[in-house]
Amino acid sequence: MKAAVYKGNHRFEIAQIPTPEPGPSQVLVKVHSCGICGTDVHAVMYEIAPPGTVLGHEFSGTITKTGGKVSRWKVGDRVVGGGGEPPAESENASRNHPRYNYRTMGFQGGRTRAYAEYVLMEEWEPISLPDGVPDDYASLTEPCAVAVHAVRCSGLKLGDTVGILGAGPIGLFCLQAARAAGASRVLISEPAPARAKAAAALHADAVLDPTKEDVTERMVEMTDGRGPDVVFDCAGIKGTLDQAMTTVRRSGQVVLVAVPWEPLPVLPVDWMAREIRFQSSWGSGPGDWKIALGLMKSGQISMKPLLAESSFIPLESIEKAFTALMKPSIQLQVVVRP
Repeated sequence: MKAAVYKGNHRFEIAQIPTPEPGPSQVLVKVHSCGICGTDVHAVMYEIAPPGTVLGHEFSGTITKTGGKVSRWKVGDRVVGGGGEPPAESENASRNHPRYNYRTMGFQGGRTRAYAEYVLMEEWEPISLPDGVPDDYASLTEPCAVAVHAVRCSGLKLGDTVGILGAGPIGLFCLQAARAAGASRVLISEPAPARAKAAAALHADAVLDPTKEDVTERMVEMTDGRGPDVVFDCAGIKGTLDQAMTTVRRSGQVVLVAVPWEPLPVLPVDWMAREIRFQSSWGSGPGDWKIALGLMKSGQISMKPLLAESSFIPLESIEKAFTALMKPSIQLQVVVRP
C-alpha cells in the first residue's frame, strides 16, 4: 500500500509498504480521508516523530477485512478512526498516568497510522459512522470531539457569554459546541481573514481583529463592563493566555485548549484579584466522540465553512502542506485523501 513515511528533518517520502493483515481481534480500514492535526505538525516540527513513522489520526474509512474473532464489525461498515471505549489494559497514559507529560511522553510510536491507504485497528478502537454524516466530514470527528470536551470541561451554563481566542478548526468547533451547550453569545478574536469569515458564517456574534482593535476592551464593552463568562484560548500563542485571563469576568473560567510548545508570558497582578478560574482541556474521551457525531448529524455542528475543495490534498502533497502549517498559518483545515 501507499503511505507517507516521515524521514526526519521535516521530510516525507511517499513509499510502498506492506498492507497489514488483521489479527484475530483486529479490523483493516481503508482510509477515505485524514485530517492534518496540529499535534502531527508539532511531532514533525519539533522532531518528536522518529524516522519511519506514518502519522495521521483524524480519519474516516471503511472496514475491508476482519479478524476471525471480530463480531462487532463486518466488511463495508463505515467508521471513524477512534472514539472506541478501551479496555483497562489499553487505556491511554494521558488518561491514567499520575504525572503525564505530553511533551516527553506523548508520542505514540510503533504503528502505521492514516497517512496511508489502510490502517489496522483493534476491534474496540473505531466507532460507527452514522448515516447523514459524509466521510469527509467524519474525518474531523476527532478535533470536533476535542472542542466538545473543552466545552464540557468549562462548566459553561445556559445563557453564558463566551469569548474564543483563535478561529482555527478547534476554535470554530468550540464556537459551535458552545452554542449547542447553551451559550447566548459567542465573541471571536481572529486576525486571519479566511478564518474570521468562517467564524462569521457560523454566526459568531462578533468577530474581532486583534491587529486592529483591543480585544479585551471590546469584549468587556460588549458584556456591559463584566467580561465573558468563559474564555477559550484556542490560539496558544504569545500573549493569548494572559489576554484570556485579563478578559474573563470576575470568578469566570479560562480554558486552555491550544497546545503551546513555547513559554507563554502572563502578568497575574492584572487579573488575579478577580479570582478567576483556570482549566486546561486535553484531547477527548469516547463520550465526546459520540456527542460530536450526534451534533454533526443533527446539523448543530457544520463542517461547510471549514472545508473547501482546496482543503483536500493527495498524499503526494503532504510534505508541502506540513511545511506551510509549521509557519503561522491562515489555513482552516487540510485533509489528505490517500
